[in-house]
Amino acid sequence: MPSFDVVSEVDLPEVRNAVDQATREVGTRFDFKGVDASFELDDAEITLTAESDFQLEQMMDILKSKLVKRNVDIKTMKEDEVVLSGKKASQKVTIQQGIEADMARKLVKLIKDKKMKVQTAIQGEKLRVTGKKRDDLQEVIAMLREANLEIPLQYNNFRD
Repeated sequence: MPSFDVVSEVDLPEVRNAVDQATREVGTRFDFKGVDASFELDDAEITLTAESDFQLEQMMDILKSKLVKRNVDIKTMKEDEVVLSGKKASQKVTIQQGIEADMARKLVKLIKDKKMKVQTAIQGEKLRVTGKKRDDLQEVIAMLREANLEIPLQYNNFRD
């Protein structure tokens, strides 16, 4: 039986490259001369620190542009609130990987509501879709692409 997996993955080396490029740009920009501003990447969490929240907004714009240039979808970014402490302002941004359980249930419901002839199974942080015909699976992919979801989805492991 043909099947495929629905996943939400981010290429972390590309995120690292985007953070490095953003760090370089902050170091060379005139409006950041003499300012203690930095990006720090730890696994899938980026910490932005600067002297004011306005500078954090500027840094966030730089980071987003660098991520887009490296084909990393910015829907994967989950921004925390800006934390002001003394002369420092910081903000954490988490890069979300995988499909959370609530979103997986929402996707299963979306597929079942369309009454397609496929079966869906939640397997950890991915969704396995199986069907009798390849055309049914392609309809599911097309329907999920059209759906306006808050996370980016990829479709891999297509088997006949």
